[in-house]
Amino acid sequence: MRAADPFVPSLFRVERVSRETADTITLALSPTQGTPPAFLPGQFFMLYAFGIGEIPVSVSGLSGEGPLLHTIRAVGPVSQALCQLEAGDVLGARGPYGSPWPLAQAAGSDLLLIAGGLGLAPIRSALLPALAERERYGRIALLCGARSPEGLPFGPEIGRWRSQPDLQVEVTVDHASPAWRGSVGVVPSRIPYARFAPERATAFVCGPEVMMRFTALALLGAGVAAERIFLSLERNMKCAFAVCGRCQMGPTFVCRDGPVFPYSRIARLLSLREI
Repeated sequence: MRAADPFVPSLFRVERVSRETADTITLALSPTQGTPPAFLPGQFFMLYAFGIGEIPVSVSGLSGEGPLLHTIRAVGPVSQALCQLEAGDVLGARGPYGSPWPLAQAAGSDLLLIAGGLGLAPIRSALLPALAERERYGRIALLCGARSPEGLPFGPEIGRWRSQPDLQVEVTVDHASPAWRGSVGVVPSRIPYARFAPERATAFVCGPEVMMRFTALALLGAGVAAERIFLSLERNMKCAFAVCGRCQMGPTFVCRDGPVFPYSRIARLLSLREI
């Protein structure tokens, strides 16, 4: 239930906390009043740790199926505070905000879902509804990676996805441990192994910006059209209303115009380090 003032967060209670990696957890949140707000895959909420601040966090679950799921890595004061919450604790949340993954536009095409590190959380919000309506798409391939095997979120779920005959899953890590038996290398290196028809493929990409830049170039090289490559950005979003200017990229505001953009729109902006 949204507060009347869009700048005032509503209260949400932590229903459960799931440990993904050593520094990453998934919070299952329910509003203290009313029902969980509807959202579209790829949208984000502003999560508020009382007395510390708020950060944008994409939803990592399905809309309309239980609590809101947000997957968070402890990297700063706010995210560290959120990662210390326990079941029963209360936090603030406002949203949803932003543009979604264009799943309806991708219907009928091969679907490439490409994630680096915690980028798998927003990608998961697209993969789950795509699998729930599997007949709407052609081939579906999930390409994901992390710096190390220990840094892969949703590990058990990745194992279950791999067992599905109608879903191709390619996993890679930058640095392997002695027990790792999978691929070693950056995520874009797995694109040649994906099964898809370039002329009818749509790609969703989320991860570190350098990973997304090279992934987009690799997809272009494989024949995927720029307007069918979609990236999810999270550059310095602070207010979610395009009033603070923190996430501005030239004429574009990530919170208002994104976070999901077609590569054809932001290719030039991503190449400029000073933006």
